[in-house]
Amino acid sequence: MRALVMEEIAGPLAVRDVPAPVPPPGGVVVEVRATGLCRSDWHAWVGHDDITLPHIPGHELAGVVHAVGAGVERWREGDRVTVPFVCGCGRCRWCRQGDAHVCPDQQQPGFTHAGSFAELVALHAADTNLVRIPDAVSFDAAASLGCRFATAFRALTARARLDAGEWVTIIGAGGVGLSAVMIAKALGAQVVVVDRSDRARQTAARLGADHTVSATETDVPARIHDLTDGGGHVSIDAVGTEQTCVDAILSLRRRGRHVQIGLLPTESGLSPVPMARAIAWELDLLGSHGMAAADYPAMLDLIDRGALRPQELIERVVPLEEAARLLPALDTHSPAGMTLIDPSR
Repeated sequence: MRALVMEEIAGPLAVRDVPAPVPPPGGVVVEVRATGLCRSDWHAWVGHDDITLPHIPGHELAGVVHAVGAGVERWREGDRVTVPFVCGCGRCRWCRQGDAHVCPDQQQPGFTHAGSFAELVALHAADTNLVRIPDAVSFDAAASLGCRFATAFRALTARARLDAGEWVTIIGAGGVGLSAVMIAKALGAQVVVVDRSDRARQTAARLGADHTVSATETDVPARIHDLTDGGGHVSIDAVGTEQTCVDAILSLRRRGRHVQIGLLPTESGLSPVPMARAIAWELDLLGSHGMAAADYPAMLDLIDRGALRPQELIERVVPLEEAARLLPALDTHSPAGMTLIDPSR
């Protein structure tokens, strides 16, 4: 099969022929019809994740079951499926209670094993991790869910418990941030979006953001406090730098809730945050790491009914060769929306 292959950390990427995968016990091989290009893929490429070289990136995918391994009960060849970017083992207490996204023995396509920047990808524990795609939902829309839309959905609903009428500040108007805008508006919230890109802010406004703020302003938190009459009830850092995390937390009102989605890589492995403010104002600081397959039906129902339209976030669809050029630049150029890859192109 053809695949985008990483031979060295932060090195050139090449598209070449590699052996096709076989389904693991309890798993499947999926023919990839669409897969997303994400800043998390850049983190793996630059060396922020422990990967084995040579390596195939890619963790947001949708496609058709191509081959089924021994022990799989729920899936057959030809089924239309997607999968969370964190796949549980299917055996532990967290998987059994529906929290496979925090499984201690988790697998992540594109990180712990070969990913979806290829014509075929092997996936583990299919009966726990695969999600059936409704007929009315396209492969492109489904591929946009695995990291960005699902992550934003859980962050705002299960973690922040955002209520109608509340103010939410979303820092970063890439795929996750714009997904959060759409979900927050569907939940009846008021939204402020912060981004350095004029185009990204324009896209956020088109999707319903009530206000947009340039990340280059001198005092972003002060501006948000003015716009929201005292600060947001909820903040989301969808970028993951020290500055964006601090701005998000300081933008909150007293008793506010912050959800950290951006990965915040540092040399020490520790992430500095303004804990003095968190203590004095009794802020809740929350992490959010994707969403388990068990939680997808409610979100897919909203998409199937047209209440949420993740396909509106897709900016372009590119072949593997173009993805090899785009991936190394994701730290400096974040497009206003999603870039999808079609491995068949």
